[in-house]
Amino acid sequence: MARRTTEKLKSPSGKVCRIAVLGSTGSIGSNALEVTRHLHRQFQIVGLAAGTNWQKLADQAIAVKPKLVVLSDPPDLACRESLSARLRPSRIGVEFGAQAMESLAARADVDMVIAAVVGAAGLKPVLHAARHGKVIALANKEALVVAGGLVMPLAKRHGATILPIDSEHSAVFQSLKSGQASEVRRIILTASGGPFRDWPTKKLAKATVKEALNHPNWNMGPKITIDSATLMNKALELIEAHWLFGLPADRIDVVIHPQSIIHSMVEFMDGSIIAQMGTPDMRTAIQYAMTHPHRHPGCSNRLDWSKVKTMDFAPADDRYPALKLGYEVIRRGGTSGAVLNAANEVANAHFRAGKMPFSKIVSTVADVLGSHFKSGFVAKPNLQQLLAADQWARQQAAQAL
Repeated sequence: MARRTTEKLKSPSGKVCRIAVLGSTGSIGSNALEVTRHLHRQFQIVGLAAGTNWQKLADQAIAVKPKLVVLSDPPDLACRESLSARLRPSRIGVEFGAQAMESLAARADVDMVIAAVVGAAGLKPVLHAARHGKVIALANKEALVVAGGLVMPLAKRHGATILPIDSEHSAVFQSLKSGQASEVRRIILTASGGPFRDWPTKKLAKATVKEALNHPNWNMGPKITIDSATLMNKALELIEAHWLFGLPADRIDVVIHPQSIIHSMVEFMDGSIIAQMGTPDMRTAIQYAMTHPHRHPGCSNRLDWSKVKTMDFAPADDRYPALKLGYEVIRRGGTSGAVLNAANEVANAHFRAGKMPFSKIVSTVADVLGSHFKSGFVAKPNLQQLLAADQWARQQAAQAL
C-alpha cells in the first residue's frame, strides 16, 4: 500500500530526501519545485542551479531557502554582485561557474539530483552525480545522447540510480513493470507531431519562430519546443531510450499521436500493449521519479474522460527526417550522438535568432553528422573525445549557417 502524503519519504540515509535541482529556472526545474512544494514534508531543497537567469534564481531561493545557489554562466560581474546582494540577508550560499554546479551534484548532503539543465551543459553534472552514487531524476536527455556509453556504466559501477523524468521515458518505465525485461518485444514512443504536423512540407520553409514555439499540447522551454517542431526532440528521445532500456534501434518505434494522452507504450511478446496515459503535464512524471517506487496524490491536471472524444495515431514517416538521424546514431554509437546534439543546438539557436529558415535545421544537422562519419568518428570515445566532437560539430554547424 502506498504511504500517505503526510509521511516523510525516506532517503538512503534515513532522512527526509535532500535534493539539488539543476536547471531550476527552466520549465522542468520550475515544475519540479512545484512538486516539491506539494510534497513539502518529504523533501528538503539543498541547492538550486541555473545558467544565466539570476533574477528568477534569486526569487526561487528566497521562496525555498536552499543552503546554496549556483549560477553556472553569469552574464557579467554586475549580475554576480546583484545575486549575492539579494541573497545575503537570507544567508544562502552563492557560487558561480560550471564547476560549482558539478560540485553541487556531488555534495554529501544531496540524496537526489534533478538534472534539468538544457543541452550538453548538463553532461558533467550528471557524470559527477553518477560517480557519487546519487539518485538522478533525469530530464537532461543530452547527457545520454552525448555520453550514454559513459554515464550508464558509471552509474552501475557506483550504485547510482537513474530515473527518467521525460514523459515518454517515464511512461515506458512505468509500463515495463507489467512484465519481465525478457518479455518485451518493443517500446513505442508517442509524438504529438508538433505545431506543423498538418502543414504541407513546402510551407515549412516559411515557418516563423513564433509559429514554431506555439506547441499545441505542451508548455516547454524554447529550445525543446523547437526540437518538438522538427521532431529532433523525438530523435534524441530514441537515443535516450536505447541507453535507458537497453534496446536496439529496431525495437524502438515512434508513432504520431496528436492528443498526447498516451505518453508511450510497451509491447510484450504475447501481443499485450501496456500504455501509460494522462494529461500533458510534466508534473506527473517528475513526481513519479521523485517518489519512486511509491505513488502519492499529485498536483498535476487530471484527464477528463468526458472531454476525450477520440485518440488518433499516424506513422512517423519521411515527413520527419530527424528520426532517421536518431536511428543512425543508435546504430553507429561512438561520437555520433555528441555531434548530432551539438549541431542541433547550434541550428536550433540560429533559427530562434531569426538567422536561418526552419526547414534548414535538420538538413544542417544531417550534413554535419555525415561529414563526421567520413572523418573524425570514434567508435569507443572517452570523455575528452566526446567533448572534442561536440566542439567540432558546433564549429561545423556555425560555418554551414
